[in-house]
Order: sequence, then C-alpha cells, then structure tokens
Amino acid sequence: MASQHRRHIAFRRLHESLVDLIALMNLPQRDEDLMAEAGIDLDRALFKLIVGIRRFGPIGVVELAERAGRDHTTVSRQVAKLAELGLIERRPNPADRRVKEAVITSAGRRITDALEAARQRLLDSAFAEWSDRDLVQFEQLMRRCVDDMLAMSAADKEEGGQ
Repeated sequence: MASQHRRHIAFRRLHESLVDLIALMNLPQRDEDLMAEAGIDLDRALFKLIVGIRRFGPIGVVELAERAGRDHTTVSRQVAKLAELGLIERRPNPADRRVKEAVITSAGRRITDALEAARQRLLDSAFAEWSDRDLVQFEQLMRRCVDDMLAMSAADKEEGGQ
C-alpha cells in the first residue's frame, strides 16, 4: 500500500511538472528570446510551425494542426506563408496525392539550425549545474516516457478502430 501511495504522489508530481513545463514552453517571451538569440525575425506562429515541420515532416496540414493544437484552416494559411517565404515546400503525399505535405527547404533548415544552436546556448546556462550524467539520464527517461505514451496512444487508436 505504501508503494502505491508513493507512485500516486510521483504521478501527481510528474503531471504537475509536465504542466509547468508546457506552460513555460508556451510563454511568448521564451519564443521571442530564442528567436532573438538565433538572430531570426519570424512571426511567432510561423516559428512554431517551422520547428514542427522540421521535426515531423514531411507532414500534412491536418496532422501539423493537431500536433500544434490549432485549427487546420489557420495552420493551412500559415503553411502557405512559410512556402511563400521559401522556408518549406508543399508536395503531394506519395501514398495519397490528394494530400499535400509540407517539407522543409534548405533555407528553412538554416533557420531551424540557427534556432537549435540558440536553444543549445540558452539551455547550457539553464543546465549549468547539472552533471553530464544527470543530463543524459534525464534525456533518456524523458524519451522513454514519451515513447511509452506514444505507444499507449497508438494502442488506444487501434482499439478504437481509428
């Protein structure tokens, strides 16, 4: 029973930590600081999408909108703007030519590379007191958590017939 109680407390604290982290990551000032550090002048809404396209692309607008938690019509307009800027290109999905996927261009990759380098510089100071071992262990546990949750989500979709 004591073990179950400790797990309950650990789950509650983990949830609180994740909610805090998501809230922190969603602060507009964080995006502004990151773009300033990277020397990037891009609308904040476009910034989030180009990062998502780099991470998950090629990706359709509907899936990108779901991942971003936004309306697909809004994301579609923003993806069109990224294409106008030459940061992504749209191409038909090989499996379903009706679906257009967004894929990052070399210009878009330069921006996301600059953002990644800036993120590294900013995180270096945030994790300055962490040992290399702590940081690697944190990354491994975070990846394990996400992978397990993704597997659970996929199993739930399979069961639901989606």
